[in-house]
Amino acid sequence: MDKWRTSLQVRVLGSIFTASAVVMLLLALGMLTVFTQRLVDQKIDIAGSEIDRARVVVEEQIAASGASSSIQLRLNAARAGLASLGSSGSGADVTAVYEPVVLVNSEDIVVSPEGYHIPDRLRYFVSENQVSYQFTTIDQGGGESYNALIVGTPTDSDIPDLQVYLVFSMENDEASLALMRGLLSAALVVVVVLLVGIAWLATQQVTAPVRSASRIAERFAQGKLRERMVVDGEDEMARLAMSFNAMAKSLSAQIKQLEEYGNLQRQFTSDVSHELRTPLTTVRMAADLIADNSDELSPAARRASELMTRELDRFEALLGDLLEISRHDAGVADLSTTQHDARGPVNSAIQQVAVLAGELDVPLDVELPDDPVMINGDSRRIERIIRNLVANAIDHARGNPVHILLASNDDAIAITVTDQGVGLKEGQEELVFNRFWRADPSRVRHSGGTGLGLAISREDAILHGGSLDAAGNLGVGSMFRLVIPREPHGHYRTAPLELIAPQQPREVEA
Repeated sequence: MDKWRTSLQVRVLGSIFTASAVVMLLLALGMLTVFTQRLVDQKIDIAGSEIDRARVVVEEQIAASGASSSIQLRLNAARAGLASLGSSGSGADVTAVYEPVVLVNSEDIVVSPEGYHIPDRLRYFVSENQVSYQFTTIDQGGGESYNALIVGTPTDSDIPDLQVYLVFSMENDEASLALMRGLLSAALVVVVVLLVGIAWLATQQVTAPVRSASRIAERFAQGKLRERMVVDGEDEMARLAMSFNAMAKSLSAQIKQLEEYGNLQRQFTSDVSHELRTPLTTVRMAADLIADNSDELSPAARRASELMTRELDRFEALLGDLLEISRHDAGVADLSTTQHDARGPVNSAIQQVAVLAGELDVPLDVELPDDPVMINGDSRRIERIIRNLVANAIDHARGNPVHILLASNDDAIAITVTDQGVGLKEGQEELVFNRFWRADPSRVRHSGGTGLGLAISREDAILHGGSLDAAGNLGVGSMFRLVIPREPHGHYRTAPLELIAPQQPREVEA
């Protein structure tokens, strides 16, 4: 079944085998039907001509025997004449060999070889002055029998109800039919095998290049960009190979170009982030000095100092996020794993965003297990993921509560952060993890985020071998779910918590 589903050649060969077998079977049945009918018609024609001659012979024998003889003797003489005629085969025609049966229907006197029984139905039709025939089985005794054609006719003689029957054996005809069936069966097998063989050769010329293209495409997807198809000839398959090779060459060049561009971009981001550290430190020192003497400043200068300090904080956070995302891009980010209680990073993250929740009057509903939830992971990165998720939820909650839930199973832990705020439009579940993406560019951030938090959070989750995904409904709210295996890159079959987009609560009827 798997071969039928995955192999084009097997499906083509199977279809051709089935179709050719059905066609050949129907053709064989048609030929056997015609051949059988021809044999039967020929046998009936011979029987019809022979029964007419037999009637004449019997009538002559009965007339020549004289009425003074007994009926039995006259019948024996008539049958003897028919027997000599039948054994001669009517001119050496073997198909006309028969056994004669002579009987008087009214007195039930029968002269025939032992074991011959004329069917009652046939005797009835003959008694109605009709030349009739019937196919039947002749019992020879000892459990042996054979099929035969019996044809009967009434006679015009001085013996009332005298009937003559000829019994033609069908054994030779059945042998001919058996030979015909054998020949047709052999022809069916040979033709089907030849058709399947020819189809296999034909499909092999098509499927072999397709298989080659499939193998090369798989190796190409694995990063072996120098793989190419062999071009043989000038037919359609050769043109397919040339087109495939041209596509592979173009893709290889573009992939190489993108890799170089990505490397340059990551290097640029890392270099810029490092180079900005020194002037930022200098500016930070100057800003702190000014802030320490803010009492001596005018109100306008003091306000300018506060704005500068706040933007410097945001700038430092942005530089930190840029450095972190560049480490992920370069593949040098690593885990500092320790065995710890997963409730610790959750509580620490909530404490860090509690001030923001208080400023925006957003209640935090935290639901943690009573027992420790042990996990081997990087607590710093897990704390940063939860902090980003909760801060993002507070930012979009519109004053509604934010629910944080921690659950676990034998293989993994899961943390969900659910808000009842602006929610997500359809298709934004993945866009929220893009760098610097914002659903509403005109909206002011309360948490002072850099636009990289969710992107870094997903990278941190993947670094653990886990996942971070989102679901939401516009105007109802959104849910973010973090799943981390208990061991780094450990396998887990199911997540401890389901990802369910918040639904509009039903109105309670009064």
